[in-house]
Amino acid sequence: MPGSSARATWLYLLLFPIAGASLWFLYSLGHDLHAPDPAPGVPRFDAQGAGPVALDTFIHVLLALAVIMIAARAIGALFRVFRQPPVMGEVIAGILLGPSALGHVWPAASAYLVPSHVAPVLSGLAEMGVLLYMFIVGLELDPGVLRGRTSSTITVSHASILVPFVLGVSVALYTYPRYSSNDVPFMAFALFGGVALSITAFPVLARILSDRQLQRTEIGAIALACAAVDDVTAWCLLALVVSVARATMSGAGITLALAVAYVAVMLIVVSPWVRRAVRWVDTKHDVSRTAMTFMFAALLISALITSAIGIHALFGAFLLGAIIPHDSQLAARAKERLEDVVLVLLLPAFFAYTGLRTEIGLVSGSGAWFTLALICAAASAGKFGGAFASARLTGLSTADSAMLGALMNTRGLMELIALNVGLDLRVLSPTLFAMMVLMSLITTLIATPVVDYLTPRASLAKARR
Repeated sequence: MPGSSARATWLYLLLFPIAGASLWFLYSLGHDLHAPDPAPGVPRFDAQGAGPVALDTFIHVLLALAVIMIAARAIGALFRVFRQPPVMGEVIAGILLGPSALGHVWPAASAYLVPSHVAPVLSGLAEMGVLLYMFIVGLELDPGVLRGRTSSTITVSHASILVPFVLGVSVALYTYPRYSSNDVPFMAFALFGGVALSITAFPVLARILSDRQLQRTEIGAIALACAAVDDVTAWCLLALVVSVARATMSGAGITLALAVAYVAVMLIVVSPWVRRAVRWVDTKHDVSRTAMTFMFAALLISALITSAIGIHALFGAFLLGAIIPHDSQLAARAKERLEDVVLVLLLPAFFAYTGLRTEIGLVSGSGAWFTLALICAAASAGKFGGAFASARLTGLSTADSAMLGALMNTRGLMELIALNVGLDLRVLSPTLFAMMVLMSLITTLIATPVVDYLTPRASLAKARR
């Protein structure tokens, strides 16, 4: 109605002077009021105090996250063009934003993007992102891929762990006196070197197979099964190494015993209860927020327990995800709700945080580059050689065995997670950390062209049989 519209306009125009006059009247009443002095020990009001600093930190966090997400997505898309896993482009984007690239070329921009007071916030976001990511990895574990292949899969997987593990411990004989210090026990250093060389990145391997439509082939199924076993075994080894690094040998024994007991309780006691609860949730045909609340609370409690035991919180998140049936509605809904936030926002923050800690400039001089080459050679020879030899002995063709060896040599994100744990524990020096990060990138980037080269040969060999 035209009349009601005019009345609404006049009412709206009158609101502001009426509200302004009312506020001025109230201010005049309160201006002469007196409050008591602040209690002893209570911080006094300071108009230039913590507020602007907190606001400045928040603004820098928003800016840093925006730049990190855009850079990660752009370089990830570029890597997809070259048939490389996009996640590797996101990893390199994080390194480019750190001191190795942006900090070296344009220090002022790097310091403004991630000033010192922002780094702890970024670290917290990164750790939460990795915790949730390991939970997702656990949710995606499918025990069904082992069906019918259990013995050969475990043999190949463990051979591809033990051979590089032994080589990693051997390399420690060379790297310990050159890139460590006497406050780091050799056993912890050597065991961590073994774990760092023996990890396979299940998500990266799965992405390579999916991009090439190999996930439903025989070699694809075997590779996925081997990587799944490899993931579980590698995280158990990492838990052992963390317990050794954090305690004396007697303390490590207690930690290991508690870890084994916790895993047993989760698998024998908690897992059947979780399956029943998940089946009940699935019958409702709708995953409620209450169910999601209990699941995330269980995730945090499991992470807290493994952290309190003396192994890493990541292992608790991974273990809880692994006991939730991967084909349930709860798992599907959890992945649906988490993946975008974790993969788009939080994991790039982890890559950037890793990039801030990676100073490739520390790898300088012929000795350092020789050490990097030695680490890469040991990592590739151990992974490829262990998987290839055991696959041949279990009956796979030469071409399929070679492809399996190349796929198992992918490390990527899983390796970066383990390396950051080593740096946090001070087991790895910054220089050796940078070398290990480069090794992870090199071995993963090499895997894709090798798989592309071997794929037609594997198909031809299968056609001839």
